Amino acid sequence: MAQLPPGIRFITSFSRDQWYRAFIFSLTFFLYASFHLSRKPISIVKGELHKHCAASHEVEVNSYKEYAAQIQPVKKASNVSQCGWEPFDKNNYKQLLGALDYSFLCAYAVGMYLSGIIGERLPIRYYLTVGMLASGLFTAMFGLGYFYNIHNLWFYIMAQIANGLVQTTGWPSVVTCIGNWFGKGRRGLIMGIWNSHTSVGNILGSLIAAYWVSTCWGLSFVMPGVIIAVMGIVCFLFLIEHPKDISCSCTPSSSSKTFLNGACRFRVQMPTLNAKETSKPQDPEMQHLLIDSENCSVSLNSSTVVTGEGKHGTSAISFLGALRIPGVIEFSFCLLFAKLVSYTFLFWLPLYITNVEHLDAKRAGDLSTLFDVGGIFGGILAGLISDRLEKRASTCGMMLLLAAPTLYMFSAVSKMGLEATVVMLLISGALVNGPYALITTAVSADLGTHKSLKGNARALSTVTAIIDGTGSVGAALGPLLAGLISPSGWNNVFYMLMVADACALLVSLKIL
Repeated sequence: MAQLPPGIRFITSFSRDQWYRAFIFSLTFFLYASFHLSRKPISIVKGELHKHCAASHEVEVNSYKEYAAQIQPVKKASNVSQCGWEPFDKNNYKQLLGALDYSFLCAYAVGMYLSGIIGERLPIRYYLTVGMLASGLFTAMFGLGYFYNIHNLWFYIMAQIANGLVQTTGWPSVVTCIGNWFGKGRRGLIMGIWNSHTSVGNILGSLIAAYWVSTCWGLSFVMPGVIIAVMGIVCFLFLIEHPKDISCSCTPSSSSKTFLNGACRFRVQMPTLNAKETSKPQDPEMQHLLIDSENCSVSLNSSTVVTGEGKHGTSAISFLGALRIPGVIEFSFCLLFAKLVSYTFLFWLPLYITNVEHLDAKRAGDLSTLFDVGGIFGGILAGLISDRLEKRASTCGMMLLLAAPTLYMFSAVSKMGLEATVVMLLISGALVNGPYALITTAVSADLGTHKSLKGNARALSTVTAIIDGTGSVGAALGPLLAGLISPSGWNNVFYMLMVADACALLVSLKIL
């Protein structure tokens, strides 16, 4: 018999369950990356919505596209000036751009509290699909303002509000789905790697938006809108919410036990094992984060059967019940301040680089992706350290303690040249996004499966929504404050960010 090719041996070395888990890991990664991809264009386009005014004789034709645009017999609107796109071409442009950020993030924060409660009562696949299709529509709607020559501020604000509301469908859904499939072992590292979808989405969103920002900024929104809508169709076609849906195996923890899952009891009949077999340590990756009794049928040596009363026997956790879980309130407020810092960078970093480094919108957008590259390593590092120390809160506290002086160094060093800016972007991205990534993933999963819940499999979505919803309040405040403070100088913005990091550390002292 001929030896199997190396590729086939590699494929067959993994079990069917492992391949399904790898598929769900990758699918949810790209699904949520598309959410962040569609949020990023506004920060890139800000430099185009308001330009530094130049007299007509100072305008140089730098490319054939610019020359062609000048000679085309297209009548430009009378309210389009060389200072940018009306109404953002006035001196109060920072406040107006801040209002766009605030509109999106306030809607996102309010909607997030409701999203988790609604999401755990609906099929995840349908809920997430509708949210992604709607997100694509409203993201593209903002860009259509360019093609239809719309200069009404309220049009753009309403597009942002609608987009903020529908984007809340994403996070509770993907966290619950990934929680259904992955076990408790090495949770920090696995979710740290998985959470890099945030930075990957930001990077792709920056590159896509920057490609068109100088020539046709409407496409900087339309293309990301199309991408997230297409991913919504992919979600509908391929997302598997739970291992039981395809009869994947889950490993019970002991023989012949009765488990309590919310209000629903179910019994596991295990085959008799000898002492040697029962003494073997269980693979922590096979211990699911959530144990759902809904018609769960599990096969172990063709002798294991799990039956339950069904999903309707388990009551969803209440909002107040989730708040009573130890650590939820403290981590929620910690995330509020951590997300304030992260989202201020997300929405204002390209404009800051444009002003300080005197780069055009495209180059500033490309350079800002380095902050997200640092965030990828920061999230993975935070997860790895927290797994080793088995202390999530201490890991967050350590990184927050280092982040504040790093931000001060960034504000000082970034004025010394491009090379110094690159280095500080990477370091700042790691320290700012590390705690944010850890709290929204591993910490949320820990709290959503807390022992006080007694195995209630329907709590993770609500707990995740509370933590991320509270964090989104900070995400709304950060860009708003940056818009109000930046006219007095960028140094004051960095002082505000340092105070926010200090507050994040203070509110987490109780759980360190």
